[in-house]
Amino acid sequence: MTRFRREHDSVGEMDILENAYYGANSKRAEENFPITGLKADDKFLDALIEVKKACAIENEKLDLITTEQKDAILYACDKLLDGEYRDNFIVDPIQGGAGTSYNMNANEIIANIANEKLGGRLGVYDMVHPNDDVNKGQSTNDVIPTSGKIALIRYFIELKDECENLLASLEKKSEEFKDVYKMGRTQLQDAVPISLGQEFNAYKCAIKRDYKRMDSAIKILSSVNLGATAIGTGLNADSTYVKEIVGVLKEITGLDLKQAEDLVDGTQNLDSFLFSSSILKTFATSLSKISNDLRLMSSGPQTGIGDINLPVRQAGSSIMPGKVNPVIPEVVNQVAFAAIGNDTTVTMAVEAGQLELNAFEPVIFYKLFESLRALKGAIYTLRVNCIDGITANKEKLQDEVEKCIGLVTALAPHIGYEKSSELAHKAQDTGKTIRALVLEEGLISEDELDKMLDFKKMITPGILEEDQLNEK
Repeated sequence: MTRFRREHDSVGEMDILENAYYGANSKRAEENFPITGLKADDKFLDALIEVKKACAIENEKLDLITTEQKDAILYACDKLLDGEYRDNFIVDPIQGGAGTSYNMNANEIIANIANEKLGGRLGVYDMVHPNDDVNKGQSTNDVIPTSGKIALIRYFIELKDECENLLASLEKKSEEFKDVYKMGRTQLQDAVPISLGQEFNAYKCAIKRDYKRMDSAIKILSSVNLGATAIGTGLNADSTYVKEIVGVLKEITGLDLKQAEDLVDGTQNLDSFLFSSSILKTFATSLSKISNDLRLMSSGPQTGIGDINLPVRQAGSSIMPGKVNPVIPEVVNQVAFAAIGNDTTVTMAVEAGQLELNAFEPVIFYKLFESLRALKGAIYTLRVNCIDGITANKEKLQDEVEKCIGLVTALAPHIGYEKSSELAHKAQDTGKTIRALVLEEGLISEDELDKMLDFKKMITPGILEEDQLNEK
């Protein structure tokens, strides 16, 4: 038989499971917000618990709670950080109330664990109270954004670590393919020669810029408004607590946190989240463009472009035997689409803030955490299951570049644009190579032509010009 206890909050009474460590506020929120069916992000919960721990340490230092209360609260926080009692966080990540339900869920769990530690009963908050003690000197409006920023910083650090691995793989491929010549393409049409290594190096450069931008996100997220309480004025918080609390939290988290210069601004405005989201959107766009290129260059294999071969990872069809699809770039594309969509959600939520508070932080965190987790997984599988195993169809590429009409571009400075255009059309009509037509018409000697159509020189800026100057 299920047994309950009776608790109350400011709205009224609630029946709570007898052995639950959450209370009436949490249960009411669970009933009000049956939205995603998911629970709070673990990194966010870790950060929220660390905030509560820092506040208890500072409050006891200032004699605002007793040493016994502080020790009991820290005991509860440490148990939660060790993974115990986590099933008592029952609030959906998308919720009304600017995150109050998150905050009270934590306050109630910590208070109940602490009271039990001190010999009390669940639901009886006579020794440690969720609001008066665990939440002392705090408001949802400074606790939740601070917790969210700590979680985001840690996610960005993990994403950066995985990004470093991706950069190393792209560097390795750019070196491996540096002498693999092929035709570059603009607007999907043949252009001029390039090396496959140069293409992979360009991918590396784009990702490296994204990697550096992540440091900017971490820096801006490191400014927190803890100590602001409700609207940034620090009401109900001790003045010394307001000055010192971020320093205590910095020690607990090991992160280089700083208190916002203006706590009213730090509470009102969430542009730091939008800035961070835009960095993720840019990164996602870079990854999607690279994935598009990989799918195009590996298309075929018999009737497509076929510049490269992607590793075979799984059967591509339930009806076509032997078909293999570019599933890894495809999944990276989809992650990018999701991250770009999440950025739109974050944009709308940040804009929707009114006066002294933005009530929409829950959905901002939900979407940013989702993007960060998915992007980390995407670049891991892109590296391990795709890029590291890519091979080049060297002979095919060499043959194509030698026969390509686009080589005429290198001759234009010597025989003129009009003559070069005439040769291009003639090559198209006759099927002859540019080299053969130039020699046939006696436009350039074979030795000179060999120099002009040296692929290594053609793909290296300045080499042809240097040779010409030396000859003069």
